[in-house]
Amino acid sequence: MSDTAAMSFDSGSNSASKDRAVLDWLINETHGQRYIDNLFVDLCERLRASGVPLARATMHFRTNNPEWLGARVLWRVGLVEADIVTFGYGIEATAQFLLSPAYELYNGAEEVRQDLRVEDGHRKKYPLFAELRAEGMTDYIAWPLQHTLEKRHIVTFASDAADGFSTTDVQILREILPILAMVSEVRIKNILARTLLQTYVGPHASEEILAGATTRGSGVTLHAAILICDLRDFTSISNLWPRDDVIELLNGYFDALCEPIERHGGEILKFMGDGLLAVFPLSQLDACKNLLIAIREAEVAMIDLNIRNEALGRPVLRYGMGVHVGDVMYGNIGSRKRLDFTAIGPAVNIASRLETLTKTLHRPVLLSQAFVDIGGFQDEVESLGPHMLRGMEEPIDVFALQS
Repeated sequence: MSDTAAMSFDSGSNSASKDRAVLDWLINETHGQRYIDNLFVDLCERLRASGVPLARATMHFRTNNPEWLGARVLWRVGLVEADIVTFGYGIEATAQFLLSPAYELYNGAEEVRQDLRVEDGHRKKYPLFAELRAEGMTDYIAWPLQHTLEKRHIVTFASDAADGFSTTDVQILREILPILAMVSEVRIKNILARTLLQTYVGPHASEEILAGATTRGSGVTLHAAILICDLRDFTSISNLWPRDDVIELLNGYFDALCEPIERHGGEILKFMGDGLLAVFPLSQLDACKNLLIAIREAEVAMIDLNIRNEALGRPVLRYGMGVHVGDVMYGNIGSRKRLDFTAIGPAVNIASRLETLTKTLHRPVLLSQAFVDIGGFQDEVESLGPHMLRGMEEPIDVFALQS
């Protein structure tokens, strides 16, 4: 350790005052910081400024994200912003995880400490230790961060001081652990709440709910282009095929449809069994054009999916889409204690009727005249004439996409 650092923490009251300053900041002044990565960077910089010879630190969290198992937040000297890396499901079975301190900590260890100054002195031949030594680190310590209900995450600290962390340094780092656990838990749970809501109700509905739209009848009206899609013959497929095959077929079908919809600015408001409801808000530039682009890309994705299905001996999937434009009333509907954030309205009904009409007209995509007119797609569609839709008093002109 440098002479300056040693003087800072061997001077009794000076050490205590700097330790207390960091703790007071962590307890009393971080309530306005929403993001854990920014808070962690600030904490590390304050610790180093106070005399703790901290050169690198990480936090590791497990989350309930549908795409990845967890994330690592990394700070090192000179980084203005934390480096965030996500880890996919299945990493727990890899050598990267099994040959790491994280494996010990997630399996009950209360501390992993390693003197990095002597290569042969490593008590564990973890690849990480060799990497840290190559970066100039001299000392490493890792602890579990205990959250509610035995949820265990990890924090690590590494020093670049000649003598590593002193006993006082370790004491200071230990003292911040309970507070760090509390402030990190609040922010991780905020992330989890947002992630779960976005996963199950979509980004728009999740923001409405988080903003306070939790009472029955609350919600918004969207002026949007509307797409409803439904899978054909799903009942017979689900009766004839094993459950796991049916789930995989459905997931492939939804991937083919949803990825282009979301890529081009659409939002999936609702999954309805083997169908979905999506909107492209007209507040977005070229919303109707983007909807048609998404349909074209979904058609190509479905062709590719069916080629793979046929190669595996699985059924070819067919679908019908209805497209309209109008107001979507989107909000909380249900009983007093059980609500569903759902979409209703005449425009939704028309899109649904058009989707049903695809079965009769044997065209996979049907568009209303209102949608064609507002988007200016007359040169891209073929008129199928007026058709009476169930529940409507007058027929509407129906169009199909040109091949």
